[in-house]
Amino acid sequence: MTKKLLFVCLGNICRSPAAEGIMKHLVQEAGLGQEIFCDSAGTSNYHIGELPDSRMMMMARQRGIHLESQARQLHPEDLEKFDLILAMDKDNLADICRLDPHQKYQDKIKLMCDYCQTSDLQEVPDPYYGGKHGFELVLDLLTDACQGLLNSLSVKK
Repeated sequence: MTKKLLFVCLGNICRSPAAEGIMKHLVQEAGLGQEIFCDSAGTSNYHIGELPDSRMMMMARQRGIHLESQARQLHPEDLEKFDLILAMDKDNLADICRLDPHQKYQDKIKLMCDYCQTSDLQEVPDPYYGGKHGFELVLDLLTDACQGLLNSLSVKK
């Protein structure tokens, strides 16, 4: 059975598409492409249909990661469709939880940084208004968290 992962940030143009791209890359490297499906979404409707931020795409590409998703907004049905919903920060987490007023899906909504292996940050900072260092930090943090997430999944090759 395929595990379905959804990465969520505010606009779905920086952090969540980067997490999706990194996870897809790690999944392919592990030969688990048939076992794990990845997608991303934003809690807002600011950037629907847009490609990831060009700065994030460029910096990810320098690491061999290709970001190909188009921004979309998170919908209530996503809570049922996906096995794990990973919020980039606590505001995103709260927005996701608001779509689940009866708390039916709370056990599958997590913070991305819960899976970090080396970083002690609790949230993935939004690099949108920052410089190159902010994007590098986010990519490092997401790589750490995605590797931890992959290690935690009970998928066998």
